[in-house]
Amino acid sequence: MNNSARDAILGSIRSHLATSAPYDNPANFENPVILSNKKLDLSPVELFKRNLESVNGHCILTTDVTDALRQIITDLKGRRIAISDDPNVERWLRLTDLEIEELGIAPNAQDIFRFDIGISTAQAAIAETGTLVLDSAHERHRFVSLVPPVHIAIVDASRIVETLGDALALLRSKNEISPAVTFITGPSRTADIELTLAIGVHGPQELYVIIKEVVGETG
Repeated sequence: MNNSARDAILGSIRSHLATSAPYDNPANFENPVILSNKKLDLSPVELFKRNLESVNGHCILTTDVTDALRQIITDLKGRRIAISDDPNVERWLRLTDLEIEELGIAPNAQDIFRFDIGISTAQAAIAETGTLVLDSAHERHRFVSLVPPVHIAIVDASRIVETLGDALALLRSKNEISPAVTFITGPSRTADIELTLAIGVHGPQELYVIIKEVVGETG
């Protein structure tokens, strides 16, 4: 790399860092990530929802997963849908009575790119960061959550915990953790060397989380 190219790159980085300085203070964000819950006294579900939405995720609290799926898929005009091999996901989707052009149950790596929407469950969620946790021992087909442009995840309200440590303890079985655990915080995002943020380059452009509450439970 010659000196002029290096100087141009470093100059661009300096200018972008200077431009981003006002945003270093979390108070300047419209929807800041809430790293501490000490003063807010929110439930784990409420804190998770707030932090997920702060990173451009969508969150629906409901006792009726079928209705939530129907609403999301209808709004998105999804026609080709891939789902994980969880029988509950297939049952909820079929109960929507939507006209689906193609339904793929745990499609392989070659076929997964044909689908508009991927639907999976999540085995836990972390409130303090708005993060989903997918455990490979239960969510064996991770392509559904990583490849389609839209990922819809379904998680029980009772599986939303405060911290990463709490989530790992929840997943621990016989003092062991699954060999592969996927953490998802909002839509896929990346930035190039000029610090330009891009959404959906390495994964879904949109993330919807349906939090399944039991009747009589409050968020």
